[in-house]
Amino acid sequence: MLFWKTKDLVKKVYLDDEMHVGEVIQLPFGQIAVYSTRSPEKSPKHQNEDAAGLFSYGDGTVVLAVADGVGGLPKGSQASEVAMQALDEALDKGQKSGLQVRDAILNGIEEANTRILSLGQGSATTISIAEVSQDQIRPYHVGDSLILLFGLKGKTKWQTVPHSPVGYLVEGGAMDEREALSDPDSNLISNMLGSQEMRIEIGPSLKLGQRDTLLLATDGLSDNFLTEEIIERARKGNLENVMNQLSSDVHQRMIAETGTHPSKPDDCTFILFRPQAA
Repeated sequence: MLFWKTKDLVKKVYLDDEMHVGEVIQLPFGQIAVYSTRSPEKSPKHQNEDAAGLFSYGDGTVVLAVADGVGGLPKGSQASEVAMQALDEALDKGQKSGLQVRDAILNGIEEANTRILSLGQGSATTISIAEVSQDQIRPYHVGDSLILLFGLKGKTKWQTVPHSPVGYLVEGGAMDEREALSDPDSNLISNMLGSQEMRIEIGPSLKLGQRDTLLLATDGLSDNFLTEEIIERARKGNLENVMNQLSSDVHQRMIAETGTHPSKPDDCTFILFRPQAA
């Protein structure tokens, strides 16, 4: 495990990672844990098509992001890499020109979409982003990568609606989450970077309690657990231990199909954030 401690800045991009142990980063106002690895069904010559990024913005804000190259389309890993590069550059430019972080994030997403389209390969990726400060967050997403905010006692305070046919059915009450995980169309998405019809969903500014946990994850995690199972594993305890337990449990789910729980081998990336205890 690598560990950074910084009083001012953090910038880290994760591309094509094969982590055996995740990373923990301490900020003045909170702690971040990051894990990313390729599907257990992939050989070393096949890339992890997920990506993640951590970016400081000004004195008291950090931007967290995950991307998931769309399966079945070419160069998913390249699309995820382009998305992170575009976001990184937009945040740097925004800080230098005095933009609000919201505007810089939106510029980064728009630029990522333009660049992926210009590749001309038909590649695409999701992106989910959280703007995080000491006492609030704001989520942004394109696609089906998860953003989940929950409290110490397990209450869900915010959850993104996946931009997918199955995601909309669950949100509308026509299908429950357990049915969704086993639906044959659960891998289809209806909104992505790399599309002329791409749209950005911006969530509300949300209060971040001192005992809350924020999770961003690709569907390698969310396709293998019910939301309540994720929350139960992540709502309390040392953040490094939570990260290690989640990464171990999702690996076991992927390699051991029992019929009693979801089991979908895939690249898996997640970021956990907790505010600094007072």
